[in-house]
Amino acid sequence: MTLIPVAEAQARLFALATPVAPERVTLRAGVGRWAADDVVACRTQPAADLSAMDGYAIRFADMPGPWRVIGESAAGRPFAGQVEAGQATRIFTGAALPTGTDTVLIQEEAERDGAELRLSGEGPPYRHRNVRPRGLDFTTGDRLIQAGARLTPARIAVAATGGIVALPVRRRVRVAIAATGDELVAPGSDDPIALPESNGAMLAAMLEGLPVDLIDLGILPDSLEVLRDAFAAVEADLLVTTGGASVGDHDLVRPALEAAGGAIEFWRIALRPGKPMMAGRRGDMLVLGLPGNPVSAFVTATLFVLPLIARLGGAADPLPVTTHGILGEDLPANGGRTDYLRAEIRDGRAYASTIQDSSMLLTLARSNCLIVRPAGAMAARAGESAEILMIA
Repeated sequence: MTLIPVAEAQARLFALATPVAPERVTLRAGVGRWAADDVVACRTQPAADLSAMDGYAIRFADMPGPWRVIGESAAGRPFAGQVEAGQATRIFTGAALPTGTDTVLIQEEAERDGAELRLSGEGPPYRHRNVRPRGLDFTTGDRLIQAGARLTPARIAVAATGGIVALPVRRRVRVAIAATGDELVAPGSDDPIALPESNGAMLAAMLEGLPVDLIDLGILPDSLEVLRDAFAAVEADLLVTTGGASVGDHDLVRPALEAAGGAIEFWRIALRPGKPMMAGRRGDMLVLGLPGNPVSAFVTATLFVLPLIARLGGAADPLPVTTHGILGEDLPANGGRTDYLRAEIRDGRAYASTIQDSSMLLTLARSNCLIVRPAGAMAARAGESAEILMIA
């Protein structure tokens, strides 16, 4: 069977996914979601010309003074009157410029004796100096957040400043996770031979901070009937299984999904580690069968599970963002699959772990990035640039 390139598999997976239903939430409930529609300003910011410095609001035409100070303007307490020729007001940072003024003389260049104000320096060199004009940031009707953008703290802040009280988002994605395998036991078991199940905790940790409602199906045995019944009963937008997705006698995820009324969409990806990953669906529920090996599960979750959740959540750009780094040592030529090498950035350079055996979870725990080696890549030398995917 021909292996599917990573980019093609991601594209095929996204083609299966329809973003979940939209809803509106409060500003504080919106963080981490993706905007389901453009967010447009309901007000202008700043709403008036504001002072950018502490000093005195003057008419530039009156330069070089002197002026008579007739009042004060502070943030939230603007001067109510009109400033005429030869007059000025004391003003503070963030305060609205009084009517009639157009420039701020900073206090370091001013000398005041009672109500009399004179220049003690060169003064503002041009009209509107030290002024933040009305609408400098945005005006009513401007797009503040584009549909599909992640609602970061900064975007929440700009929405609040724009007068928004409810944000258009997609509802939380319902994600079910299940570990399969007779060899698995809960961590802390007294069985010295059995394998402590780690994928469930790892996947839950990877989903932390995402807008998901997690359904933990726990450890499921290598039983066609048990798996079938579990897959048929679960109600989720996405079911993620680990283990049992290959071709061995005890790899029952695929036949169990089909027995539950589902179908396999594609299987076997041209990457290392993680080749046996499969994608399917049962009704409207998408299914990703990850390898049971925790390193393989981590890589495939990074490349497929997290982007798929982002896609379901309405992200415009759901794929993980890579960067480029400098290799700290030589790397051999690559084979026919894209390699994701566990690596650590030290002193500004990326060093791949010496042994990349996919059974070695400790090397993943010590890594902070994956070096991406395309299929068929030539040998690389220390000091050359390489594609890097940062990991938590």
